[in-house]
Amino acid sequence: MEEIAFTMQLKPGNVAEYQRRHDEIWPELSEALEKAGIRDYSIYLAPESGTLFAVQKRTPDHTADQLPGLPIMKRWWDYMADLMDTNPDNSPVAKPLQRVFHMD
Repeated sequence: MEEIAFTMQLKPGNVAEYQRRHDEIWPELSEALEKAGIRDYSIYLAPESGTLFAVQKRTPDHTADQLPGLPIMKRWWDYMADLMDTNPDNSPVAKPLQRVFHMD
């Protein structure tokens, strides 16, 4: 499994709504993520800063790079855009993180 980590930024005052929307994640979005080879996906929050820390585990043959072209992904980004920092296409501003330690 490949593991990647990245941060995103939540706008102030949106923690509860962000959590609610993810608690009710659309089944067709979950299906698209799984079909793309994402097998484990967690998002953590640093409440004092609104920083979101995400970790994904992907299969070796994943197609996650194709997710941005899917209509369901674009709909999700549009749905979430009011809650977080986004790029012009409403995708979240995601900053990749470099692993500096791992204990197995």
